[in-house]
Amino acid sequence: MTWRRAQMALSAQGMLVDNIATVTFTSPDRVRDVMHNFNADGFEALYPKYRGGRPKTCTLLERREIKKIAKSRPAEHSLPYSTWSLVKLADFLVDEGWSTTSATRDCASCSARKASPFNG
Repeated sequence: MTWRRAQMALSAQGMLVDNIATVTFTSPDRVRDVMHNFNADGFEALYPKYRGGRPKTCTLLERREIKKIAKSRPAEHSLPYSTWSLVKLADFLVDEGWSTTSATRDCASCSARKASPFNG
């Protein structure tokens, strides 16, 4: 991948995007993306920043902490509302520095449902 990105970036000196796409066996849109990233980030753009795999899930300790927050009142955290909603809880957790992944939001909603006084 790094070699192909470098080839696209360095070929751009005087070559048309369609020609670069043909030489690197990719689409013109992909070449444009690489060029824009290279212009913005320099050589750092040649190294991929994505990480594959499944998103991190909540650990048991994180679930317990979220459940403890969900059982508390928002006023205890200097918030202006009287009860938690799932969205408010998830937003509060993100503001407090918890991960912004969907796993955290799912964990928050699951913990909040379990902590709800309306669930027998």
